[in-house]
Order: sequence, then C-alpha cells, then structure tokens
Amino acid sequence: MKIETLIVGPLQVCCYILHDEVTKEAVIIDPGDADPRILKRISELRLTPKFILGTHGHPDHILGVDYLREKLEIPFLLHQSDADFFRIRENFQTFKLWGFPENPNPDRELKEGDSLSLGEIEIRVIHTPGHSPGSVCFYLPKEGILFTGDTLFVGGVGRADLPGGNYRQLIKTIKERLLSLPEETVIYPGHDYGPSPTSTIKRERLFNPFLQED
Repeated sequence: MKIETLIVGPLQVCCYILHDEVTKEAVIIDPGDADPRILKRISELRLTPKFILGTHGHPDHILGVDYLREKLEIPFLLHQSDADFFRIRENFQTFKLWGFPENPNPDRELKEGDSLSLGEIEIRVIHTPGHSPGSVCFYLPKEGILFTGDTLFVGGVGRADLPGGNYRQLIKTIKERLLSLPEETVIYPGHDYGPSPTSTIKRERLFNPFLQED
C-alpha cells in the first residue's frame, strides 16, 4: 500500500491518493480542487481509480469532485448526513458567501460501518460527527492507518462553529470512536496544521491539548 499526498485548493487541503501496490487500484480522498496534478500522479503511477471519497461535505474538501468524476468516470462517496444537510440552501449559505459553488451530489451515500475494498486493502467508515453532521474517518485496520479529515488534526481538532458543527459532540466522538483504536494507528489529517504531517492515536491521546479536557 502507498499513500500520495498533494496539498490542493484555496484552503490547502490534504488530498490523498491511496493505492494497492499489487492491483494498482486507487481511491482519491478529499480532492479540494480541480488540480491537474491529481490526474498527472495517477497517470504516472499507472493507477486504476475506483472511488472519490469525501471525509465530509465542506466544499474546500470536495471542490475537485466533478472535475475528477468527469475525467475518470468513477463514483463519489459521501456520508448521507452531509449529503442531506448541505442540500439545504440555508445550511450552505456560509460557503456560498465565501465563493464556493454548490456541492456535487454523491453517487453513493456512506454510513457507519460501511466497508470498501481496494485490492487487498479494507477501508472502514467511522462516522465522526461534530465538525459536520456527516464527517467520517476512513480506517485501514490491517495497515493501522486513519484518514481523519477535519475531525482530528496533529495537535488539534476541527472547528465546530460552521453550520452543523457541535464542539461537545466533536470531542465526544474523538474520544469514543478514535482514541479507542490501537495506539500505534497513524493519522493522516485533512490539513497540515501541526508540527508534522502525521501523528499517532497514542501521541494525540497524550499531547493534544483539546483532548485533555474532562
């Protein structure tokens, strides 16, 4: 298994290209812009993309979905709660004022406990509401890897002051659903805000100041 990271879009999102080295099957996580580097890297590595995955429905993370969906003819997957929430005009108004276009509709809606296959890789969906109603993390149990979107950062957590956000729910979700994972699990966040690009569950449990509160 290999992970390629590209920093894309106006809000500098971590877009991940995850692929199985044997089958060359790939998924694209959080394409935050119509960035041709994504297609270039897929071509250079001779990958066969299967899915576009969104960790949540904020447009800075899925701005490039329609571009990639047209070029690659693959489906876009997003949790059903964010798909429903951001279809409501009032809930999307903040992002519209910031200049973002309407969100793309998912081809398939995700839910807690869903499992996707990528060659020999299993990708499990963990619903982690708080940053948004339908935020999810993508967990690879065999590889010990967790893509956390804007739920958990290196040394921080996602903001909860946007429509649909709930800070108490966010912290509760992280403590109950993420910190219970094996401590050696490596996290790949949605933005590179911390002192390093990645971290571990153990490190965040011990040193993330937002998770020290009772």
